[in-house]
Amino acid sequence: MPVHIVNHPLVQDALVDLRDKRTPPEHFRRAATRISVMLVAEALRDVATNDVTVETPLGPADGRRLAPDITVVPVLRAGLGMLDAVLELVPSARVGHIGLQRDEMTAVASQYYSKLPHRLASSVVLMIDPMLATGGSAVAALQLLADAGATEIRIVCIVAAPEGIEIVERHFPKVGIYTPVVDQRLNEHKYIVPGLGDFGDRLYGTI
Repeated sequence: MPVHIVNHPLVQDALVDLRDKRTPPEHFRRAATRISVMLVAEALRDVATNDVTVETPLGPADGRRLAPDITVVPVLRAGLGMLDAVLELVPSARVGHIGLQRDEMTAVASQYYSKLPHRLASSVVLMIDPMLATGGSAVAALQLLADAGATEIRIVCIVAAPEGIEIVERHFPKVGIYTPVVDQRLNEHKYIVPGLGDFGDRLYGTI
């Protein structure tokens, strides 16, 4: 399974702030942006570039620009907390949205919203969702992207559980997962342990 563990010290530092139950929402949001910028940079490390030449005030300079179209798709609602970080790095990225509601008893995800850009077959798609827990929502979202034509998809998440990784591997073995940590397990309520709690509630102060 192409799981990419991002061990950068700044990533790990931000992760500690996110895990800490004492972190207030305003600091939680800041840490979420910090870690997301670095995770997305790593997820796009190997994308193709085109050689270009631009004119500086003092003369021509060679450089490289991103070659592929980039599409970012947050899984609502928690994924929105990572979106601004992607757009800071790739202002030209197209944005789709997928809304999934997980049944708290069965952990089965049901779709309530989907709006995706056209021409996903020619795009590198970043699916952003802070928590990869059971994998049910991830697989449902990946299926929507595949049905829309996406062929190169990368998941960026802040915390992952072994159970979620296994499910994604089973259904979408070619999808890369970029995360700073794979935690111990899921508890009886399908929360990641030790995890960081409910990301959306902590992000928006709705605890």
